[in-house]
Amino acid sequence: MTDAFALDPRLAADTVPVGDLPLARVLLMDDARFPWLILVPRRPEVSELTDLALEDAATLWQEVRIAVGVMQALAKPDKVNVAALGNVVAQMHVHVVGRFRSDPAWPGPVWGHGERSPYPAHARAQLLERAGALFAAA
Repeated sequence: MTDAFALDPRLAADTVPVGDLPLARVLLMDDARFPWLILVPRRPEVSELTDLALEDAATLWQEVRIAVGVMQALAKPDKVNVAALGNVVAQMHVHVVGRFRSDPAWPGPVWGHGERSPYPAHARAQLLERAGALFAAA
């Protein structure tokens, strides 16, 4: 087992960092079709919720609650989906996805629906600034 946290390369390739909470790194999925945050506990070699210490698991759930509130303020979605899948990326991570009845995947899941559409640079920068401010105020 290694001692250092390292972000899975697939997550790094598809996201941009928002910042860090006490436990989790917060990432923005670079897909303008869906407002989408990902929380990754900064613990090495964690793939399942049960790999986290009980205190870390409780902290992660608190941070997910914060992320849901940020998503609600950031995008005003009709629904916020929270999911922890690991079929493609084994590293423990939690998706917080703002969903709209008008989005291209509604009412189905966002995974595997169409091709990712990266944000234009200016829109991504504005979104990151606003998300960072909302997390700081939470």
